[in-house]
Amino acid sequence: MKKISFPLPYVVVLAIMAFSNTSFSSVAQTQDVLVSHIDSTVRPGNDFFMYANGRWFKEHPIPPSEQSNGIFQMIQDTINAQIHDVCVSSAKNQNAVKGSARQKIGDFYYSGMDSVSLNKNGITPLKIDFARINRIQNGKELMQMVAYLHTVAASPMFGFYVGQDDKISSKNAIHLSQGGLSLPDRDYYFATDKQAVEVRKQFMIYLQQQFRNMGYEPARANTAALQVMKLETALAKASRERADTRDPLKNYTKVTLTALEHQTPHLYFAAFMQSMGLPTVDSVIVGQPEFLTAVNGMMTTFPLSVWKDYLKFQLLNSLSDYLNDATYRLSFNFYAKTLRGIQEPRPRWKRVTDQTDGALGDLVGQVYVSDYLPKGTKAKLYEIGHRIKEIYAERIKNLDWMSPATKVKALHKLDVMIMKVGYPDKWKDMSALQIDRSSYVKNVMRANEWAVHYMIAKYGKPVDRTEWDMEPQTYNAYYNPSNNEIVVPGCNILVPGYEHKMADDAILYSIIGGSTFGHEMTHGFDDQGCKYDAEGNLHNWWTPEDSTKFFAKTKMIVAQFSKYIAVDSLHVNGDMTQGENIADLGGITMGYQAFQQTEQYKSHEKIDGLTPDERFFLGYAMAWMIDERPQAVANQVRSDVHSPAKFRVNGPLSDLDAFYKTFHVHKGDAMWLPESLRVKIW
Repeated sequence: MKKISFPLPYVVVLAIMAFSNTSFSSVAQTQDVLVSHIDSTVRPGNDFFMYANGRWFKEHPIPPSEQSNGIFQMIQDTINAQIHDVCVSSAKNQNAVKGSARQKIGDFYYSGMDSVSLNKNGITPLKIDFARINRIQNGKELMQMVAYLHTVAASPMFGFYVGQDDKISSKNAIHLSQGGLSLPDRDYYFATDKQAVEVRKQFMIYLQQQFRNMGYEPARANTAALQVMKLETALAKASRERADTRDPLKNYTKVTLTALEHQTPHLYFAAFMQSMGLPTVDSVIVGQPEFLTAVNGMMTTFPLSVWKDYLKFQLLNSLSDYLNDATYRLSFNFYAKTLRGIQEPRPRWKRVTDQTDGALGDLVGQVYVSDYLPKGTKAKLYEIGHRIKEIYAERIKNLDWMSPATKVKALHKLDVMIMKVGYPDKWKDMSALQIDRSSYVKNVMRANEWAVHYMIAKYGKPVDRTEWDMEPQTYNAYYNPSNNEIVVPGCNILVPGYEHKMADDAILYSIIGGSTFGHEMTHGFDDQGCKYDAEGNLHNWWTPEDSTKFFAKTKMIVAQFSKYIAVDSLHVNGDMTQGENIADLGGITMGYQAFQQTEQYKSHEKIDGLTPDERFFLGYAMAWMIDERPQAVANQVRSDVHSPAKFRVNGPLSDLDAFYKTFHVHKGDAMWLPESLRVKIW
């Protein structure tokens, strides 16, 4: 996709008194939060992640309803409690003006909490759509139904979206890509290790259960499950490995709709586009042309009856969480318990709060900003972001591997890089979305439909570079290469342990400066970001010599991370995760240099026995204080471009000379690397 999105490098900072004039030296001297997390039984040079966070992990085991525990959960719990208050108060207000944010939030939340109606209705709300699928008589009608599902629920057969053209960033284009799988990644369909084999076994059971849930007799349910598994395996076989989808140049092929129809005559893309509300399409951007060619062939090798079963499963599977308890439990047992090791469901109010926020994000955001976001959030985030930007410029100027001509272009790209922080200046108009209290799943489907229509309306119009793709209450951040922008939502202003006082600069510059702004800026110059120019257009602006030197360094970071064992015998995928690993290394490098310019660093004053340097690196480890179940780690390694949390700490710190000096890391320590293997890019 054109937007590179990242589960946060996570801006942690101040909180209620975050913007007072309190200096770092005024931090209360009860036991400091960094000190309280340290596990002194671990040598910092052997496993700094566990040294810095191990005591907290021991005292806070993973709850049975969660796949992990740590800083993200702590902050997300705070945000969710605030959003829950908004939902509950809105649901109680039955006099809210029809069409207002409060009315839609309240009715959506109420419908999700009405378990009596949900259990009474079962999967009945979907039976009309099941009947429509059963009536399909040919390939054209099948593609029209595929378009409908893309609008209200699932993404069967392939990926589809309208967004920026990577090579003409001012224009919105139609994108098609590989997709249609129910497992998190293609490798789950083929891997032979014990965990993957067990996942496939349980997925087959889940398929059978869901078909029986639709009313299939046991024998027919088993046959349908087997055929759908064969179909999805064929889709997986035609898909590129995830690491091979990272290069935007190799995943960009623009063709006319006429040519695409000629190449894939059994997919009836003109009918698909018409059903999506796109009657006049001139061209499309195809990410993986060979995938669509393969799917075109599958339209003749798999009978229509199998495709119908596949679409019915896709519909029910995508909406299982919003139906009766029995259907939800089937989905939970596979996707949460089997895939991620979660032992029990989260309380209904948490699930419904999350979904209300996800479906009505901008409406919730308006209330959140008004009622909960600290004043001055934007100003503080801009302050730290601009400081990191200055450091980045200095480092680009002093690079020994980048040519003068490319430095000029890199500095220009950095200079015009947009920083959106806090919350948008204008909100999305959601007035057309109708929400009531009659049906939770129908509310979800209508919200999905509104979002797709909002996206479709962009086609043929200039790109709105002021638009946000996240809400202020979303604990995340991203870099969008097509806009050359960093987006940091306002809720990232929270930090556990500093609710009533200002965190010192060591923490602010390691987490906000390094793990967020430095990380996201580096994405503009990582192995993919370097292929986009200052205006966000995809073309090579580096000299061949610069590219050769840069990719020699990235090969080193690939080799470094590929050696790390995440769980059992499963290694981190160094190729797939290299962009995030490069960004982590760049971020901590920038954050540390920026911290060196602060008064705290220059004073060498200790806080609770910790030097400024020790606090900086411990703060960075706290940014990734995440304890995960082994199943969740394995799932992440197979399907996520981010390395597991442990290696997001130990990996980049193993490359920093200052870390070695601060914690006396020597040869023989597990994290020690010879200087020749320490990766230095920025």
